[in-house]
Amino acid sequence: MLVLGVLLAPARSVAQDQQDKKVIQLSGIILNADSTDAVPGVNIYVPKKGRGTSSGRFGYFSMPVLEGDSVVFSFIGLKKQTFKVPDIVENDRISLILTMEVDEIALAEIEVMPYPTEDEFKRAILAMNVVDPMAISRANMSPEMLLRWAESMPASGEENFRYFQQGQMLQNQDLYGPRPLRILDPFAWSQFIRSIKRGDLKSK
Repeated sequence: MLVLGVLLAPARSVAQDQQDKKVIQLSGIILNADSTDAVPGVNIYVPKKGRGTSSGRFGYFSMPVLEGDSVVFSFIGLKKQTFKVPDIVENDRISLILTMEVDEIALAEIEVMPYPTEDEFKRAILAMNVVDPMAISRANMSPEMLLRWAESMPASGEENFRYFQQGQMLQNQDLYGPRPLRILDPFAWSQFIRSIKRGDLKSK
């Protein structure tokens, strides 16, 4: 019984100390130091005490703590901060405006190579069969290739507008009767005969 009493004495003293400490309501808002924007989702906890919370959508938080507690604020990508609650607090609440800075981590340079060693990479580069880029350009600019591309390419905006205008003109002509046939037009025939007499159709 004596040994058991000796072992339980420190636990009683720790519990008595915690009971003597006053409970404080710690609340506040967490902002980003660069832009003063609210930071939601920050982990706020007292290590080894099992008490904690997280900041809300607008960076606001509120949690009960004891006098003398150390409160840790952590968030991925931001520097961890610790707030020490005073040992003696006159009021029963503390309000904070906490700003957290960006935690920049510089990684070492990494060279990614397709071969295990640099010597093998150099040998592969020297043995590579490089095609002349001008030969590829000349092949792409050949008349056969240009004709194939021209046949497969869609009409341009100018061509589409011209076809649309021709269609509108034909529709307007259809409103006032059938379309005229130039082969039955006597005036067209007279112009054709005069051009033959003048020799306009002779090859020069």
